[in-house]
Amino acid sequence: MNLHEYQGKEILSQSGVRVQRGIVADTPEKAVEAAKKLTEETGTKWYVVKAQVHAGGRGKGGGVKLAKNLDEVKDLASKIIGMQLVTPQTPPEGKKVNQVLIAEDVYYPGESDPEEYYMSVMLNRGQGKNMIMYSPEGGMNIEEVAEKTPDKIFIELIDPGHGLQDFQARRIAFNLGLSGQAFKEMVKFVKSLYNAYTNNDASLFEINPVLKTSDNKILAVDSKVVIDDNALFRHKDIAAMRDTREENPVEVEAKEAGLSYVALDGNVGCMVNGAGLAMATMDLIKQAGGDPANFLDVGGTADAERVEKGFRIILKDPKVKAILVNIFGGIVRADRVAQGIVDAYNNMKGEIHVPIIVRLQGTNADKAKELIEKSGIPVHFVTEFQEAANKVQEVLKDKAHA
Repeated sequence: MNLHEYQGKEILSQSGVRVQRGIVADTPEKAVEAAKKLTEETGTKWYVVKAQVHAGGRGKGGGVKLAKNLDEVKDLASKIIGMQLVTPQTPPEGKKVNQVLIAEDVYYPGESDPEEYYMSVMLNRGQGKNMIMYSPEGGMNIEEVAEKTPDKIFIELIDPGHGLQDFQARRIAFNLGLSGQAFKEMVKFVKSLYNAYTNNDASLFEINPVLKTSDNKILAVDSKVVIDDNALFRHKDIAAMRDTREENPVEVEAKEAGLSYVALDGNVGCMVNGAGLAMATMDLIKQAGGDPANFLDVGGTADAERVEKGFRIILKDPKVKAILVNIFGGIVRADRVAQGIVDAYNNMKGEIHVPIIVRLQGTNADKAKELIEKSGIPVHFVTEFQEAANKVQEVLKDKAHA
C-alpha cells in the first residue's frame, strides 16, 4: 500500500526521524489556514506547496512550488488542487491532485548550496537481507545517478536477524562525508529510519532529499513509503490511511470482491486460479501474439458469483478483445468451475461481446467439458496449453478482420 508524503512523514516522526513539518489541506482556504498555523508552530515565513499524489517527480510536473506569503499560498494551492499532474511516474493523462501539503521552508535564507542526500531502505531479495541504499547526490533521480556516477551509490546490507549495527550507521555517515555534530545527527537519523522500516512492515522507505541544514540538523524533506499489504492486519492505523482515489478503481472493486486483480495494457483478459498459472497464462497469451490485459486470480473457490464478478471486472477494460479462462481443478473441481462459467454467462446475456476461451484441467475435467458443451453457451473449450494459444491467435485475427 502506497502512502502520501504527509502520511509517511507522520510515521517517520513517530519513529524519531526529524522531518520537514507540514499540514495537509484540500482547499485554497484551508491551505492559508495551514500556513498560518505552521508559522505559529515553526516560525517559518515561506512555505512549500506540495501536491499529494502517489507518484515521484512532482516538482518537474509543476506540483511543488515555493510561496513567500499567504497570498501566494492561496494562489498556488488553487492552481495545484484539482490539476492533472503529469510526471514520469504517472499515466500519460496524469493524476488528479486532491490535496496539498503546506510545508515549512527548511532551506534557510542565505543558504545558497544546501547539502542533500538520497537514502532508502528496502529488501535485497538476492541477498535475503534488508539494505540501505544511499548517495551524496540527493535531490536527483537515483537512476540517473546510478547510470552516470555509479561510484556515488552506496549499499549497506543488514541481516534482519541482527538488525542495523552501530558501526553500519557510522559507516553510512562517514561515506556521506559528514563529521562533528552532523555525523552524530546522521547516525541517529539512519537508526530511526531503519526502525521505521522494520516496525511498520514496510516494503520501501525512500527519502529524497535528506537535508543537512547549515546548523547541522538532518531531516527528511520528502518521503515515499510502501507498506506490505500482507502485514496491514497488524497496522490498523496505517490501513486506515489508504487513499483509494489514488488507485485504479477497477482494482479497488476487485479487492473488495476478494479477487486479486492487476490491470495491464494488453488486449486479452485472463481469469485463472493461482499466481503461478496466471504467469504461465500471460506468457501463453504473449506467445499467441496477444498481450495480457490483466492479472486476475479468482482463487480456489471459482463459483458462479466469483466468475461473474471476474467477467464484469475484465470487461470494464475497453481494450479487451478476448478472454482466456485457464483454471486447474485441484482444490476446486473443474466441473464446479464449468457450472460457474455457464451460470455467469447466462446471468450476463447481452453483456459479453468478446470471444471466451475456456481451458479446464484437473479433477473432473471431462465432466466440465461435457457440461459446457451441453449448455450451448458460445465459448471455445480447449484442453491443452497449445490449443489455448492457437485459439487466442485465431480469435484475435478474426477480431482484427471484423
